[in-house]
Amino acid sequence: MEDISSSTAVSIDLQSDGGQNDAIEVRFMALCKSALSLEENAYAQAIKIFKETKYLTSSNTSAVGSGTPEEIERFLSAFVLYSVKRLLESTGDKEHREQLSHDNGLTLCRILRSVKLNFLDFFKELPQFVVKAGPVLCNLYGADWEKRLEAKESQANFVNLSTLSRHYKRAYQELFWANDTSGGDKEPPVSSTMSFSSDFYRFGWLLFLSLRVHALSHVKDLVTSINGLISVLAILIMHLPVQFRKLSLKDEGWFAKRGEKGVHLLASLCQKYDTSEDVLKQMMEKTNSLIAEILKVQPQVASECESESLIDIDTEGLIYYKGLMEESCLKTSLNTLEKDYNEALHQNGDLDERIFIDEDDSLLGSGIASGSTSDNLTGTKRKFDPISSPARMMTSPLSPFRSPPPGSLSGAVSRMAPTPVTAAMTTAKWLRTVVSPLVPNPSPKLGRFLASCDRDVTNEVVRRALIILEAIFPSSALGERCLTGNLQTTNLMDNIWAEQRRLEALKLYYRVLEAMCTAEAQILHVANLTSLLTNERFHRCMLACSAELVLATHKTVTMLFPAVLERTGITAFDLSKVIEGFVRHEDSLPRELRRHLNSLEERLLESMVWEKGSSLYNSLTVARPGLSAEISRLGLLAEPMPSLDAIAIHMNLSSAGLPPIPPSQKHESSAGQNGDIMSPKRPCTEYRSVLVERNSFTSPVKDRLLALTNLKSKLPPPALQSAFASPTRPSPGGGGETCAETGIDIFFGKINKLAAVRVNGMIERLQQLQQHIREDVYSLFQQVLIQRTSLFFNRHIDQILLCCLYGIAKISKVELTFREIIYNYRKQPQCKPHVFRSVYVDRPTTRHNARTGRDHVDIIAFYNEIFVPAAKPLLAEISSAGTSTKADQGGGKSGQCPASPKVSPFPSLPDMSPKKISAVHNVYVSPLRTSKVDALVSHASKSYYACVGESTHAYQSPSKDLAAINNRLNGNRKAKMSLAFDGADVGLVSDSIVANSLNLQNGNHTTSTGAPLKTEQPES
Repeated sequence: MEDISSSTAVSIDLQSDGGQNDAIEVRFMALCKSALSLEENAYAQAIKIFKETKYLTSSNTSAVGSGTPEEIERFLSAFVLYSVKRLLESTGDKEHREQLSHDNGLTLCRILRSVKLNFLDFFKELPQFVVKAGPVLCNLYGADWEKRLEAKESQANFVNLSTLSRHYKRAYQELFWANDTSGGDKEPPVSSTMSFSSDFYRFGWLLFLSLRVHALSHVKDLVTSINGLISVLAILIMHLPVQFRKLSLKDEGWFAKRGEKGVHLLASLCQKYDTSEDVLKQMMEKTNSLIAEILKVQPQVASECESESLIDIDTEGLIYYKGLMEESCLKTSLNTLEKDYNEALHQNGDLDERIFIDEDDSLLGSGIASGSTSDNLTGTKRKFDPISSPARMMTSPLSPFRSPPPGSLSGAVSRMAPTPVTAAMTTAKWLRTVVSPLVPNPSPKLGRFLASCDRDVTNEVVRRALIILEAIFPSSALGERCLTGNLQTTNLMDNIWAEQRRLEALKLYYRVLEAMCTAEAQILHVANLTSLLTNERFHRCMLACSAELVLATHKTVTMLFPAVLERTGITAFDLSKVIEGFVRHEDSLPRELRRHLNSLEERLLESMVWEKGSSLYNSLTVARPGLSAEISRLGLLAEPMPSLDAIAIHMNLSSAGLPPIPPSQKHESSAGQNGDIMSPKRPCTEYRSVLVERNSFTSPVKDRLLALTNLKSKLPPPALQSAFASPTRPSPGGGGETCAETGIDIFFGKINKLAAVRVNGMIERLQQLQQHIREDVYSLFQQVLIQRTSLFFNRHIDQILLCCLYGIAKISKVELTFREIIYNYRKQPQCKPHVFRSVYVDRPTTRHNARTGRDHVDIIAFYNEIFVPAAKPLLAEISSAGTSTKADQGGGKSGQCPASPKVSPFPSLPDMSPKKISAVHNVYVSPLRTSKVDALVSHASKSYYACVGESTHAYQSPSKDLAAINNRLNGNRKAKMSLAFDGADVGLVSDSIVANSLNLQNGNHTTSTGAPLKTEQPES
């Protein structure tokens, strides 16, 4: 195999020129001293980090931003200054923290303005710097530097604020004019893209920011913030002069609830936003208290006030502030709110949230106005706006969605993609209406399962749930962070919020656990589920999954995944074992949360299970003893899972409110908690489990696909309890395998399926490749996974896939460069720039004249230095197999060496995952194939397609678009007629026949060449 020439990447070595190197340092010193006026300690640490990290971006300048030396310098300066600011503030040194804030008011906004960068570009490149500068920052600030840096939390907060500001602008545009119409009937000349300079508009946003600072400072989740924004809109509706109202109170879209006295304002807003009236009333109390305390305006009972703005509003229970929006009072209020926010920003500020109402602010970047904030941050183009869910808003290719069950909230048909706010509030409504009404303890049915074990484990289950959920949603820890507000209700609200989230997670946990036990009992024909219900790690995974769904529903900023893993003491590999069962046994789960879990499972499989400290490595040492030495050398083994008692002591929990556990049971329970993979000392049974018998993710469509295409002739039968059992125990499936070997086989099967989907996506984009390349790439990937498993350690599976693709193209003598591969990989939905920019390597210390030790390099360097030497025999084997096949013209030779494990052929993947959009009619909608995307955006091929939701002609109504589609479908008929879905004579075909028909067609799919395709060129 030949190595790739390093000339394929632009390279500028800043250290090769001493003069230029000194000039860069001089400019950074001037930035710190002159522009930002850093105090001595911060200045010294910034210079130290800058000098030690400068080389990281010099080896491959194309890895950062646009690749120009000037831009790299700006990014590095911003990263270093941001790290120093955050880490010094979190050291606990009060003197340094006060000096850093009071002397110079260093904020991220100020840093970015100084280096002429915007937030979108900064957060997009930040993960790469975090990976590369990790060793340097670890040496300076300790092993917990990344937690204290809170880079992910800052980015999530920025994304949430972008969502909130866009929604506030949209709502204000719908409700109010930007200027005084003088009560006229003529619409003022206001464009949809104008920059609002209205004092009322600014007052509303500043009031919302003040509410976040004083009342919502520790519960910065999107749902709570939306409720706060709704309360601000209610204040504006009640107090803005009527001549500024664009929308009449008779508009049923906004004001649907009305009675004899007029519009029920809060009830109407609750219906508009799918929120609870009780929750909104509580938020209104906080907003009213804020106005009274901060703005010093006397509250009055609205029903006793006479104001033109209150006409046709039912004022019962509302508070009114006389003169709040009058010109004299408004100016004073604005100044007060500005001053109050400046003080908060000065004390504990990072992001000046006032920039979001200034569209011209260069700090925002170009993606804010268009609503593509999250897309720009991830560096990928997505069909849907992924901000509207904690994960990507696209269907996992491994888990096509099934039709929602009758009565499910996710069954509502939406004609257009929901906005982030709508998606968040709809999901929160499910939690509020389906989960919250449940009892916070085991139901009688679940209680019978717990009591039917060899011993009654009810108290153990209840006690564990209370301890683990207190660790995830602590009441006391919420008050540890510095408060910026002075309202006395802040701590109380924090504790209330944590208690509500604990109860929601607890109820969901009991609900799904009962469904799992019911399914197990039906399959096993027994009620004794001791081996499952006494497994400590299983319960913790279930609790973690429940808590993660609650956090994902509220879209919290401070508890981002994988925080639940750290709080519960489990690993990514553990959690990956229960996600499928969790989704399968909660039918009412909204589509957004199914997407979140599907995406989460992909994230676990692609990288997190391969990280240091994963319990995967504990199983691999048993299932693949030959890997033990490498696993030990790299220090990859998972630490023992902390006991419940240790967690309770760490959280300072009192045992007064916990159910008592008899000493004998306590001894048995704790004995299984401190081992490598802990489980009660009980032999595995020979029963099969419905929870893992089907090795798929969530979809019945996928199950039918597996049956039709014989992806696996017989699915693995191990019980769920064996997945959490000690790795050395015999597998219930028999065959002399251990539980570790069975578990690793199942895990590798999931990895291979994920790889098949991604290989297929890349081959579809690289259309000049022959189809046999796809099979060869997939075959090589499987062999690398089985025979060169250590290549996956501490890496992302896409890094191995990209190397396999280039290696197969090389031995097949296909003209394909790594640049072309990366260019097309960027368009994949799962792409993240750090995957090909920063690959982990551990060079042996015996190397001469080269860097040794652990480092991160680009994908080309990894391919040349690590992948080629390890995979060369496998590549040669595939090459010889291809030659033999051609020579024998399909003879009996398999082309595999005798010692090579048998690899599976490339599976038949679904061309699309149909979703039925009507409960009455047979109308299905499927995602667009990636191979047809370019054809659709090509100007020459526009006339060949008509897509619902995208006009076929400029300024054309949707009804005409549908008529155009009908006309094209019926173009050969003389009589013009539309497709009939409502006719009595229309024969309805069952869902299963449609799905099976689609799957059968996918197995023998040929791409149409009727439309000209856009040719993609590699990046220059």
